[in-house]
Parts: sequence; structure tokens; C-alpha cells
Amino acid sequence: MSEHPYSQIECSPTQPDARLVDPVLLGELRQDGICDRALNGWRFLILAEIANFAALRRHLGKARSETLIVDFGARVREALPDGRIVAVGREILEIAFESGARLALDVAIAALEGAFERPFDIDGETHDIQARLGGAAAAPHRDEVHLIEAAEQALAEARIERTPVALDVAGSTEAIDRAQLVRDLPVAIENEELFLQYQPKVHLRRQQITSVEALVRWNHPTRGLVLPGDFIPLAEETHDIVALTLWTIRRSIEDQKILSRAGHDLRVFINISGVLLADAWFVRQACSLVEQSGAQLGFEITETSVIRDPESAIANLKVFAEIGIVIAIDDYGAGLSSLAYLKQLPARELKIDKLFVTQLTSSNRDPLIVRSTIDLAHALEMEVVAEGVETPAAMALLSVMGCDMIQGFLISRPINIDALIHFLDDGKALALATDVRAPFNRLATVWKRA
Repeated sequence: MSEHPYSQIECSPTQPDARLVDPVLLGELRQDGICDRALNGWRFLILAEIANFAALRRHLGKARSETLIVDFGARVREALPDGRIVAVGREILEIAFESGARLALDVAIAALEGAFERPFDIDGETHDIQARLGGAAAAPHRDEVHLIEAAEQALAEARIERTPVALDVAGSTEAIDRAQLVRDLPVAIENEELFLQYQPKVHLRRQQITSVEALVRWNHPTRGLVLPGDFIPLAEETHDIVALTLWTIRRSIEDQKILSRAGHDLRVFINISGVLLADAWFVRQACSLVEQSGAQLGFEITETSVIRDPESAIANLKVFAEIGIVIAIDDYGAGLSSLAYLKQLPARELKIDKLFVTQLTSSNRDPLIVRSTIDLAHALEMEVVAEGVETPAAMALLSVMGCDMIQGFLISRPINIDALIHFLDDGKALALATDVRAPFNRLATVWKRA
């Protein structure tokens, strides 16, 4: 392939915005160097795709759209100045780099996400170029072919999930790594290797951020960032989920005090595994922590978790509710939703699964499902949270439908406590929620007539 013209664009190196990358991750990035190219370190490949290329081509014309990859590549180089960037088509870039820590891939993807939040000036017009990101990480012993295949798989999953996807190249040591994680997790809990990130929820009618969801992460000393999908199932199997969840509750209580001192009184929601709802010892410990601290917490549970032992689960959820813990039903619609259980749960919030929200403005059926779910929840005296809100159009339509709260990358990705305080002080998310409603007054009229 001949050299693409974008490779000759010079961009001044910039560090990722500290507001978009958590200080914990940013410190790791600066210490390790996103591209230190250590021979014994991790190798990474990110595929960055222009997600809305077809729409831009219709507006800009064939000739100008063929050079969009130049603008796209320049923005990538701003975010990752040391990455080796190659155009592999008119809408896809490859970004390769190395680092001593697996964490660098997640930091790089976060930096790219932040970079593409800014609009582009294309021939005097302002346009949003939406990036779709799929990344892969490989240890030194893995070959290049497997790295490329994993990055392509990650990009394919990102197209479906509509969110960045990062994968590790599978190898013969996978079973050993799994066993090692099982051994490492109790030590991680004891040694404070875990940390929390928070994703805000915006109440649309009140125009306020009223609560946040706590999401646990593991900063492994050798593997780098370990995401919940890799260690939560292991914790449930080994029953380390008890210690892990109690740690999460304690940390959430402490962080809530920090938020309060900064002038932000927000309820913190914590995900509770289904295996814990029938654990009487865990219930006693959790209630003791909440009652002694006076914290404002919420517990998010899935309906499927209740099905394991309905009698015990419902009884213990009522115990939580009686001491002021708000119960939220998570991922509603993703599993086998049952009205029989729904009406028995002492829930005050219902979260619509992002599967329906991400396709809200591009599907004929999803708006009907979402609207009927909102009406059902309101009839049961529950507020509704829509997860996975990524566009102003989706937010506006949800507001029209009567959805109470939204959560998603449009408002904020998960961020640590210091970045959360900065985010709350800044107030830009609330301005977005306010401004987006005005252009959709006609949409509201049309929907209500339908």
C-alpha cells in the first residue's frame, strides 16, 4: 500500500486530558510510557473506524470523503503522538504501540474517546466524526497474526455494542491466568489493589445529577487493569464476592463522605450479585455498615438473581429497603423479565437495558418497548433509568417518553472520585441536558399524538 497523505501531517504532541483519563490511569501512563516499546512488554493494536462515514460522504461528497481519513488520523496523532499509525482503508486506521503494562491499552482508548468528543472543522463547517474503537493486547510470546485477529474481533464487537471493546489475545496460558487470578483476588482485596469508578445519572425533569453508580476495577500489579467481567464471575465461584462487595460498600461510604465535603450529596448505587441475596451473614454485615455510617446507598440487582432463591431474595431486599437502601432493578429486558417477581420486589428504580436504548432512534420496535416499560414502571411507582445513552437524540426522545433518569457516555464515562468532583463542579453535563430539549418540542408533540 502506498503511503497515505495523512502520514505527513505534523501535530504537536499532547497528553490525554486529565479530566477524561482517571489520574490513576494517567499516572500509570506517564510512568510507563504509552509507547516505551519495551521488548519484553505488551504489544497493542487499536483499529479506529469512522462510524458515520456513510452519512458524512453523503453530505461532503465522494472526493472530500476520500480524504476524511487525513483529518481522522491527525486527531489520533494528537491523542497518541507516539503511536505508529497506518491507514488501512478510507475509514479505518491501525494504531500500534508497546508498553510494559496491560493498562496502557485502556488508557489509550480513553484518550482517543476524549479526542473525538471535539467536533472537526471540515472546510469551514463543523462536523462530528464518530469513532468506533476495537483494541487488542498481546504478551510478547504471541504472534502478530493473533494480535491482528483479536483487534478485528474487538472492532466487530464494538460495532454491535456501540462502545469501545478491548480484548486480550487468548493463549495456552489462559487456564493458568484464570487460576492465578483466583489466587490473587483475596490479596488484591486486602492490599487495596481495587478502586472504584463512578458513572453519574442525570434526572431529566429536575435537571440534576442525583446519583452515581459505583463500578469496581482491579489494578493488578503485573497484569495492569483487570475489568469486572474477568474477575467478578471468579469471585462468585470462589465466594470471594462477599469480601469484594463489602469492600465496595465501605469504599463507597468513604467516597460519599468526600463528595459531601465537596458540596455534592449524591446517592451511590452498588451492584449486588445474585449469590449474595440469600446470604444471611452478608445481609447482616451490609446493613450494619449502612446503618452505622448513615450513608445514602442503593443496591442494583437483576431479576434473574432473584430467581435463584425468590423467597430469601425478596425477604432480604425488603430488609435493605427498610433501612433506607434504594433497590434498583438492573438490565431490565435483557433476561427473562417476570411481572410476577417485579410486583413483589421493593424496588424504587428500574433500569432499562442499554440493548434497547442504543438502538432507540434507529429501530421501529425499540421505542415501543421502551415507552411501554416506562409506563409499566410508573404504574408500579418506580422511576426509570435508561442505560447506554450515547446521543442527544436518544436523550431527547427518552425525555419525551417520560423517562426519569439517563446514564451513559453522553453524560460521562465511568471516572474516579477526583475526576467526578471536577465533573460535578464543571456542570457541563447539565447544560447539555438542558439545551438538548428545546429543539425537540415538535418531536414531543408528534410522539404524544401517535
